[in-house]
Amino acid sequence: MDFGFDSTTEDYRKRLLAFMDEHVYPAEAGFHSDSWSPPPILEELKAAAKSAGLWNLFLPGEHGAGLTNLQYAPLAEITGRSPAIAPAALNCAAPDTGNMEVLAEFGSPAQQEQWLKPLLDGTIRSAFAMTEPQVASSDATNIGTRIERDGDDYVITGHKFYITGAMNPNCKIFIVMGKTDPEAARHVQQSMVLVPRDTPGVTVKRGMTVFGYTDGDHGGHAEVLFDGVRVPQSNLIGEVGGGFAISQARLGPGRIHHCMRLIGMAERALELMCTRALSRTPFGKPLAEQGVVQDWIAESRVRIEQARLLVLKAAWLMDTVGNKGAHTEIQAIKILVPQTVEWILDKAIQTHGAAGVGQDTPLASLWAGARTLRLADGPDEVHKRSLARRELNRYRSASS
Repeated sequence: MDFGFDSTTEDYRKRLLAFMDEHVYPAEAGFHSDSWSPPPILEELKAAAKSAGLWNLFLPGEHGAGLTNLQYAPLAEITGRSPAIAPAALNCAAPDTGNMEVLAEFGSPAQQEQWLKPLLDGTIRSAFAMTEPQVASSDATNIGTRIERDGDDYVITGHKFYITGAMNPNCKIFIVMGKTDPEAARHVQQSMVLVPRDTPGVTVKRGMTVFGYTDGDHGGHAEVLFDGVRVPQSNLIGEVGGGFAISQARLGPGRIHHCMRLIGMAERALELMCTRALSRTPFGKPLAEQGVVQDWIAESRVRIEQARLLVLKAAWLMDTVGNKGAHTEIQAIKILVPQTVEWILDKAIQTHGAAGVGQDTPLASLWAGARTLRLADGPDEVHKRSLARRELNRYRSASS
């Protein structure tokens, strides 16, 4: 690995850092609201990002900026310093990123024209409907939603929840995962279909908070019912029975993108911790001179550097040997990085005292985001189980 930035990455970094200073940070104070809709200023930020050439940076190939994972990593880290604003402003926010990747890789030309194009343009939002309240959704093969063939149509019946983006008024399309053949082999029972939000039978039952936050800045989360929803056969993504494989292809890049942004969140937290420690003097001695606070600061820097190096290695492997070849590293960062950043944020909150849990700093919302990512895209325990089994298999093969 070459640890230096190439000229393309350096150019994007300079422009993105300037964009953050000029547009993103000044917008933070008035950005959050208690509604499910993103603040109106987001459209102004998106227009500014387009003008600056900072658009769809996450997507490689002809549909996006054409950056590699290694080139995108430091850019995503920068956006992670303000995760409620910057990713959405650059059209690099989940769940749209993963949905665009699915449509770019598996969508038909007609599906790409109808749905991928407006998503790339940022004129609509989308949602990915997989998680369900009645089953252990950490095992995606458990999903109970049915997708049944009826002539030239598919009929969808099921119950989903925590469907990110579904509360956004501009969410126009759902990618829904359900079972087309419950009798098939375990990993080919599922398929994915496109369901326009306004299709009869789709009911957004309620918005769902995350640690009390609406997450309205990126579309919110919703409980959604699909009651006899009928869509044409042409809305199937890929092949019948290909849903699980598509979901895994979707989650690989999503996991590393989250981790890239988490590094930026940690850097922001450390910056705020240091600033606070230098500005407060309890009991006649600055916080910055307290041994326990110095320990937190030093430990935070060490943990950030460790996490960043592992994320960069995973990105480099994805570029050089593919997502499957980087499977171990992707799981490793998904286990390590959210826990690491959660710890750093906790110490930053502690340094701030009461101010750390309120709305006057971004720390509380950043902590909620980091803690949530220990569940999103697979909980820690599932990744540890899979990683341990893969590690053990190396020795089983050697001893057989």
